[in-house]
Parts: sequence; structure tokens; C-alpha cells
Amino acid sequence: MEHTPQSPLTAIWTNVEDHALERQSPGLARARADATEAAIPQGSAAQAELLRALEHMVGATSVIVVGTGAVVETYQLLDGLDGHGQLTAVDSSAQGIAMIRSLLRELTDSTQASLRAVSAPAKVFLPRLNAADYHLIVVSGDVDNYRATYEQAPRLLNKGGIIAFTDILALAGQTADGVSMDDAPDTRKADAMRQLLADVEEDERFSSTLTPSGTGLLLAVKR
Repeated sequence: MEHTPQSPLTAIWTNVEDHALERQSPGLARARADATEAAIPQGSAAQAELLRALEHMVGATSVIVVGTGAVVETYQLLDGLDGHGQLTAVDSSAQGIAMIRSLLRELTDSTQASLRAVSAPAKVFLPRLNAADYHLIVVSGDVDNYRATYEQAPRLLNKGGIIAFTDILALAGQTADGVSMDDAPDTRKADAMRQLLADVEEDERFSSTLTPSGTGLLLAVKR
């Protein structure tokens, strides 16, 4: 099988990402800069835009963000709610939840959406939530977030709801040029993501697709 050279694909990824960064609002750009300064890695700008578009596609009014300092995703998903609905951010890291709570306090006067930031591991908090009450769940950050959220997603999502796993190639913080799952520096996360990808693709409760957005975005729609 002939392989496509990596450099053109890298150029495409870079151009798309640069375009998304240019489209960021001043508030989002500031939030990204603050998180970066605090040494909290942020996800792809283009990927965050895609997640916001998914909100509109499914008519989401109830969203969960599970992540370690997922400031950019939280900002875009809140924006995608168009001033109504509810957003719940779950983060077990002290620094990450502090950053998200600061962001939500800043934005609370500009939206009628219900905002909640919870400092707890996903495996502890998600089982407490109502079943079939959510349209979109986004997962990022520490490896432990992924399996715990996947296990709860079939119960939490309504029919047609989506769970989006960011950084499924375990490359957060790496360049897109010529890097594969086997090259990922975080071996524990890479191994966990391989198994998660296999499990989700074989799960008959979901229809799934792996996309090249960001550092790999796995989308699973509840049947």
C-alpha cells in the first residue's frame, strides 16, 4: 500500500490550525494564553471549533466536559450553547479546576446557561448524574478520564448523543509531523488509547469514527 507523504498533510493541519487561531475571539485567545502561561496544555483550536459545531448539529443543550484544565474546549462549548442549556465541567486537578472556575466566573454574566465546575475524578462524579440527560460529552486530559467516562456514556447520553474523545493518539503537546501512536512519548496513555479505540469501535451501542482533528478525535454516537 502506498503511503501519502507526511509533509503535505502537516502543512494542511498547520494551515487549518492557524486559521482557527486567527478566528478566536479576544476572550478565548486570552483564556488560551492564561492557561499556557500556567503550564496547562490546551487542545487544538480547530478541534474546539469542530466540537462547537457538533453542539449545533445535535442541538445540544446539556454538555459535560471532562478534562484536565480543558479551558479552550469549555469556552467553545459554552459559546456553542448560545446562552441557554447547561454545561458541567469535571476536573480532578486543583490547578485545572481553578482555571476553569475562573473562566466560568468571568463568563457567567454573558450567558443564561447554567454553569457548574466540579472538582472530582470522573469515576466518582459521573455515576451521580441523571441517565439519558446529556447530548454531548467531551473527554480530554489525564488517561484516567477516558475509561471512566466511556463506561458512563451509554447511561448518560440520550439517543443520538455524542461522546468525543480528544487526543486519542496520545500526542498532546507533540508536533503533527510524522508522529504515530507508536511514537507517542506517554506510553501508558498511548496503550490505554489503543485499547479504548478498539473497544469503542466494537461497541454496538455506538456508531464511531476516528478523525484527524487535533491529535486525533474519536467520535461515538449513541445508537
